[in-house]
Amino acid sequence: MKTNKKSQESKFSEIIRRTYTKMQPHPSYRWLVFILGFPVHLVVFLFYFKQREKDTYSTIVEETKKALLATGFKDKLILELKEQLLRKHNFFGQKVNQKEIEQQAEKWAEEQFQKTVQEKAASILEVKGDKRITYETTFQSLISNPLFLFLTFIPGLPMYLLILLYSNPYLKYIFERLIMSLFVILGVAFFVFTILYLSPFDPAANILGETATKEQIAAFNHLYGLDQPYLTQLWNALKGIFTFDLGSSFSGNEEVASSIARKFPITLLLTVISLIMAIIIAIPIGIISATKPNSFFDYTFMFIALIGLSIPNFWQGLIFILNFSIKLQWLPATFNPQNWLSIIMPAVVLGTGLTASIARMTRSSTLEVINEDYIITAKAKGLTQRQVLWKHAVGNAMIPVITVIGLMFGGMLGGAAVTEKVFNISGIGSYIVDKQFIPDIPSIMGGVVYIAITISLINLFIDILYAFFDPRIRSKMKQY
Repeated sequence: MKTNKKSQESKFSEIIRRTYTKMQPHPSYRWLVFILGFPVHLVVFLFYFKQREKDTYSTIVEETKKALLATGFKDKLILELKEQLLRKHNFFGQKVNQKEIEQQAEKWAEEQFQKTVQEKAASILEVKGDKRITYETTFQSLISNPLFLFLTFIPGLPMYLLILLYSNPYLKYIFERLIMSLFVILGVAFFVFTILYLSPFDPAANILGETATKEQIAAFNHLYGLDQPYLTQLWNALKGIFTFDLGSSFSGNEEVASSIARKFPITLLLTVISLIMAIIIAIPIGIISATKPNSFFDYTFMFIALIGLSIPNFWQGLIFILNFSIKLQWLPATFNPQNWLSIIMPAVVLGTGLTASIARMTRSSTLEVINEDYIITAKAKGLTQRQVLWKHAVGNAMIPVITVIGLMFGGMLGGAAVTEKVFNISGIGSYIVDKQFIPDIPSIMGGVVYIAITISLINLFIDILYAFFDPRIRSKMKQY
């Protein structure tokens, strides 16, 4: 039992050491490791400071440098480089500037000289059986010791968690995408706030009306912080987003966070239902059209898809209400959370464009894949048409389809306002539209940024799906 425990500890130490070494060439990870493990690095620095006194590398470097200078190695380098530069200028017929040539030759000679000194010093150390003592080697030797890991595990827990996360390529991939999404969200918040700040609309004048006095407008601006400098307002807006405290809206004085919490799920539900409907219908249609190109089915399906792309949402919604609600009385004309039938028409209207886009992309992507050489090879091996299609073609054809789904889903989530207005849905899209002409800065910021957060999470899921469908992406993830 003790032997197994020790072997597990040494294996864990080796994983930490090896992963830490892999992280060092990346400056961002190197700084993160230093910041998250600052208490541990203080201990390591003390060890390094003590061991540095035993380091003979700097002495060997100085001795090697003196020996090379004594042999005239650097002077020879300068002469050789001067001759090379002169030959180059003469060959191209360029005007020779002796001073510039000398400066360039000396610069290159110094670089080559330092490189040679370091190489010779390293070879001398190797012959002696010693190693250069650096902070990195000290750290690596310490974290290879299970006892050191045990003693520093609590103070260095964030650092060790980061190192373990980096050791798993899939977790590292997700972590990096989350960090990228964070920067995207910050960028969206910055640009949205800046545009609203520079907007010619005056919230106080629009809400209080034309009869408002200067004192009333000044009091309104002071109440909501609109009289503060740009950077102060921007900081308060960003802080509110990340602390889920968006304050009160300018109109109605309602809590923005609670309003978004009530309205956003409706829009998300509508979008998800539309997306599921589009995937279930469009992908089989696209595959059938690709397997039977230029047939009656192909022309019919693609013609219907083209119509679906061309129909405006508001017109399609009104036609649906006129026929299915007023004439046939099959479905309710407006949305009612208590009646699940009321979500059918809005979902179909919102998902029509997505269904058409996915169907066309699935068809073109599948057509491209089934004409590749490896598909022809699979057929030559004796595989049936169905085996070739589902085992080799469809998986590779899904990459561009997944991309379209991710992009269109984001567009649907942000652009559901028209459909929501037609069917009287109190969602986040219509909420932002109603607030933008004031402009109600907290409400618009909250709505847009939380849509951006959702889209970022969807894109993260799409990136993970890429790795699931494409083995080339999985292999690249393991390399870095």
